[in-house]
Amino acid sequence: MTPRTVAVHRAAVVALLEGLRAPGRTEVLPLVQALGRGLPQPVTAPVSLPPFANSQMDGYAVRAVDTQRPGDADMPAHDAGARLRVSAPVPAGTTPPGLAPGTAAPIMTGAMLPAGADAVVPIEKAVPDRFLAAGEEAAVTLPATAAGTYVRAVGSDLREGSVALPAGSFLGPAQLGLLAALGLPEVAVYRAVTVLLVTTGDEVVAPGQELPAGKIYDANGTLLEAAMVQAGLRVRRAGIATDNPAELLELLRAESAGADLIVTTGGVSKGAYEVVRQALADQPVEFLPVAMQPGGPQGIGTVDGVPILGFPGNPVSCLVSFEMFLRPALTELLGAPAPRPRVRARLRHPLESPHHKHQVRRGTLHPDGTVGLQGGAGSHLMHALAGSNALVHVPEGQSALSAGDEVEVWTL
Repeated sequence: MTPRTVAVHRAAVVALLEGLRAPGRTEVLPLVQALGRGLPQPVTAPVSLPPFANSQMDGYAVRAVDTQRPGDADMPAHDAGARLRVSAPVPAGTTPPGLAPGTAAPIMTGAMLPAGADAVVPIEKAVPDRFLAAGEEAAVTLPATAAGTYVRAVGSDLREGSVALPAGSFLGPAQLGLLAALGLPEVAVYRAVTVLLVTTGDEVVAPGQELPAGKIYDANGTLLEAAMVQAGLRVRRAGIATDNPAELLELLRAESAGADLIVTTGGVSKGAYEVVRQALADQPVEFLPVAMQPGGPQGIGTVDGVPILGFPGNPVSCLVSFEMFLRPALTELLGAPAPRPRVRARLRHPLESPHHKHQVRRGTLHPDGTVGLQGGAGSHLMHALAGSNALVHVPEGQSALSAGDEVEVWTL
């Protein structure tokens, strides 16, 4: 079978999970509880931001024309200015009276601009350069100032009725802060995806148990559950399945009620004892090669109507499969989790890659814009993975790169 490209398989995963954005899979949550979710519909601004013209500085609200004197346009900046009477101060949170001609109102940052005022002179440009105390001479000299100076106009950030956040937006702190600024206490979001996670293998033992000869501890369950939880998924663990196909199928059917997706690890290659392949032989599940290293063997389909993804059994292959296929598919469909940041970096070391595969290496991205490789290309190198903060991508068609060559890097 000709291997699928990474892009084709990712598109297949998106198609498999299309039902996750059905209309009934939304809920309304208080803002903070919506952290990390995605928007099913755009949010329209119910008010303008800011909702009223306000001061950008501590200073004096003025009519710009009152600061101009005859010939100001030809005068040096330090000579321009006018002496204005000081009116009542404008604290933030109050509605001030209109500004009379020939006066200047002391105003605080964020305070509403009085009617008639169209500019603000910062306090440090006033003479004297401080607010006057009660009983002092109630006049101040201010430099010539253009209309609009240090004024935050109504809607200068966002206009009422415009799109505040488009559908598919990821709701991080900044997005939730925007919704709060618009006066919205809650928001409609996609429901969190529930995943049934099943690790397989007679050779696998749960951490904390005695390790008999020929056995290994289950790293995949913890690795994938942590990655999924970090991405905002709800994970149900079904324990470690044996290599008995009938028992595995029975477990999947018994545990998958209420799950949006099943993810298995191991048992998807072409070996003689590939339990996931054997258990799902009569299900609409396809087992195929993807032109990727590590993580080439993949399973995709449904079990009794529930979508299932079969990842390889080696730990690094599991994580790479999640990062390359499931995580970006959920981002595309639901707006969450947030995409992995992608940067260009220069290799610290040369590397070789199979010409016909997309290779994903583990690496450490450094502040100087270089990336060093951690370990080799092997899919069992957990210690190298733990010491990495990035995935280094070598696209299909490239077989060798030199130190100093640029590569795409996804930060973890």
